Amino acid sequence: MPMPKPRPIAQPLSPPPPILGLVGWSGAGKTSLLEKLIPFLRQRGLIVAAIKHTHHTVDLDQPGKDSYRLRQAGASEVILAGRERFALLHENRAAATEPPSLTSLVARLAAADLVLVEGFRHENFPKLEIHRPELGKKLFAPEDDAILAVVTDQPDRLRAMPGLGQRPVLDLNDLAAVGEFILTWRGRVEKERL
Repeated sequence: MPMPKPRPIAQPLSPPPPILGLVGWSGAGKTSLLEKLIPFLRQRGLIVAAIKHTHHTVDLDQPGKDSYRLRQAGASEVILAGRERFALLHENRAAATEPPSLTSLVARLAAADLVLVEGFRHENFPKLEIHRPELGKKLFAPEDDAILAVVTDQPDRLRAMPGLGQRPVLDLNDLAAVGEFILTWRGRVEKERL
């Protein structure tokens, strides 16, 4: 008997929470900044969700475990649930040529005040670029209008660079400045929705 196709990922909720990406080259400090921003924003009363994009095959399950066996048997989704957390494992085999879209992933999230996304650089949504000049990589901002600001460990050096237009350049080592920028941006997005 042929295996049924997994159902498509849920359609987005309307309206979804504000979504802000952190993009940059590997080693720029995206994850480290997220680790600091989440508690900063939570202390200001926000419920923050996070999505991280990876180019690697993701498998949180272990061979031999019951949830792994259920997926291998053909379940399109398995929820592994415990007292402190649960994980939803969704098989994307039928659509393996394309990863899930950011919109479809946000639709899966529980209610949040803000979704912070690491990666998905090529999708069109508001982003901060994390940039370290010592990596010797080009800036994405001059070619991506969705980048709202550049966050760097060398703000004076980047402020003098052409191609950034009126975008703010924030100091990577000033968590409060980056956090306040995000809070101000989120406030504008929420006002526009009213």
